[in-house]
Amino acid sequence: QVQLVESGGGLVQAGGPLRLSCAAPGRTFSMFVMGWFRQVPGKEREFVASINWGGGSTDYASSVKGRFTISRDDASNTVNLQMNNLNPEDTAVYYCAARLAFSSKYVYWGQGTQVTVSS
Repeated sequence: QVQLVESGGGLVQAGGPLRLSCAAPGRTFSMFVMGWFRQVPGKEREFVASINWGGGSTDYASSVKGRFTISRDDASNTVNLQMNNLNPEDTAVYYCAARLAFSSKYVYWGQGTQVTVSS
């Protein structure tokens, strides 16, 4: 079992930045592909970004490409999502998730952190 804990959510004005972090206390996730997802009430959870275990490969949803950056520090077991130039459409609960490299299914999820962007 891998416990994921997100932090860094909050209220920010449109155009501003916010940085989310995901930690796995007491557990290394260096062999996992880490991802960020987000969900708005009444809508499906959507993919935001992912990073492979070595950090050399990243993937982004088209809606955030160029504004968001995912990074990881396996030494400290953290994954970060730097979000710049936020807009109200980015308002959602953001979730950190993990999957094994050979699987397409994310099996470990955090509890989520709210991000609210005011116009």
